[in-house]
Formats: sequence, C-alpha cells, structure tokens
Amino acid sequence: MNRPEKNEYAAFYETYVSLVAETNIVSALEKNLDELQNLFAEISEEKGSYAYAEGKWSIRELLGHLIDGERVFSYRALRISRDDKTPLASFEENSYIANSNFGNAKLAHLIEEFSLLRRSNILFFKNLAREAWLRTGTASDAAVSVRALAYIMVGHVRHHANILRERYLV
Repeated sequence: MNRPEKNEYAAFYETYVSLVAETNIVSALEKNLDELQNLFAEISEEKGSYAYAEGKWSIRELLGHLIDGERVFSYRALRISRDDKTPLASFEENSYIANSNFGNAKLAHLIEEFSLLRRSNILFFKNLAREAWLRTGTASDAAVSVRALAYIMVGHVRHHANILRERYLV
C-alpha cells in the first residue's frame, strides 16, 4: 500500500505521517508495537507517575493517551473502510485523560492494553480489501483516508515516544 497523498489527511496530521518512512504500513504497525513495548520495558512502575512539569501528563497518562488514540483512530478507520459517510467528531485528549483512571493503573496493564488493541488493529488492516484502504471520510471536520489513518496511528505513537525519551527519560 502506497503512502497517503497529502490530500488524504488534514495538515495537522503531517507531524505524525512524516514520522513514518515505511511503505508497508502493516509491517510498520507491527514494528511500532515492538518499539513501544521495548521502550516501556525500561520504565519502572514507580517512574510511571512521573511528569516532567506541572500540568503535564504522567508517563501512565501519556500511555493512556496512546491507548485512547489507538481506539479513536481505529474506530475511524473501521467506519470509513465500511464506507460510512457519517462525519466523525474530534476528541479532546486532555478531557479524555482528566476523565480516565490511567494515573492509577499499572504500567504493565496499560502496555498490555495497548498491545492487545494494536494486535487487533494489525489483523483488521491485514484483512482490508485494497479499495477499503483508499476510502475517505470526514473526521475532525477534515477528509481522511483509511490508509492515512494507519500512517497516523504509527506516527502518533512515534511522536509521543520521542517526547517520552526527550522529556521524561532524561
């Protein structure tokens, strides 16, 4: 599956899409899961409550945000791949975190939850027909294709993994 064209996603997603050099997006989703699991294997349970500044998410909350993002992006991909033309709303990530219990969860449980979601999504994408990958819909008031959503999913995790390395694990 080729990379998405820039007209297949909103400009604000370029930050994520630009982090994905791979052209085989299913392999990239698998590699991305391994990268994240390896990164979190280095973080102790005690460190999970650390936030690098006042008002910033803890490591647990950052991982919770990745879980929420995985769910939201994959739901969008499902709906659009099934040719559902209903516009899909955006999500307010800070509100999601504020109304979650991620800060009290065990890191091991959170990484397991993300891993199970990602594995399920990998199977979903592996089974998509070619025409489903190319379908477009509307999410967050912008056009987006199924293949762009797969790239966004990988790039979203890489973006936050970079922040984790640069600001939390220094």
